[in-house]
Amino acid sequence: MLMPHPAMLRGLLAEYEAAAANEPADATGAPGPRTRDLAYTLCVSTGTRDVGRALEAARLQLTAAATQTAKAAQTPMPAKAGAEAETMTPAKAPTPMPAAAAD
Repeated sequence: MLMPHPAMLRGLLAEYEAAAANEPADATGAPGPRTRDLAYTLCVSTGTRDVGRALEAARLQLTAAATQTAKAAQTPMPAKAGAEAETMTPAKAPTPMPAAAAD
């Protein structure tokens, strides 16, 4: 399954929460159109069909991404292997073509 970038998912989650808290309900009492659109996008992004599960999945993905980033920051870079890692061979220049003989 494709995973959304954590920054995009974080922004989508924040936007959904703000819309759910601030957008007035429609005439039937259901969430407003922006909230419904964001809920749909969250469901698609997390591979779920229910906004409650989408919110839970988004939060879990963000937690996992933060944990992975923290572990990567603590992992030391591997040391270079001997002197050969520090030396580079220069590229050879192409051999010039001999001049054509003049008749």
